[in-house]
Amino acid sequence: MLGECVEWVSLTDFGRMRKVREDGQTFVDNACKKAIGYAKKTQLWTIADDSGLMIDALDGAPGVKSARFSGAKGKNRKLLDHKNMAKVLDLLRDVPKEQRTARFVCSLCLATPDEIMIATEGTLEGIITDKEIGKNGFGYDPIFFVPELNKTVAQLTRKQKNAISHRGNAIRKLKPFLEQLLENS
Repeated sequence: MLGECVEWVSLTDFGRMRKVREDGQTFVDNACKKAIGYAKKTQLWTIADDSGLMIDALDGAPGVKSARFSGAKGKNRKLLDHKNMAKVLDLLRDVPKEQRTARFVCSLCLATPDEIMIATEGTLEGIITDKEIGKNGFGYDPIFFVPELNKTVAQLTRKQKNAISHRGNAIRKLKPFLEQLLENS
């Protein structure tokens, strides 16, 4: 989504590398901590993200703990996703539909080994359903309903999701800054 004007590499291109600990209080804290941490390790400009689900009726939870909200551990992503969704649905069991407002949030950060160059944020507003609907996507997609599309995110194609997603929105904000930085460097 950011174009082909640079050579893109991922952390897997660097072999085994110690993960940067995500212990920030906000999505932007974690994204910037990862971006500058990995930029120092690789000596390359680095883009990192942190994202998750914020539910108004749960005072913003699961928030930065979205991936580990249920407390479950393991490497089976699908099982962890189902446990996280089950916890959300249980906590919202008696909450009326009109109070189940939520948003996906994605913070992106671009850093050099020495400084944070830019941070952006994208959101997607929606409503938490009372059951899983759809098979596409991952995480909380099957319980996140987008009223404008009358579908959950898990019912969208990859192209539809990229057009409206929190990550897509954050990337679209970052792209002009990245292009300008590349032009001037």
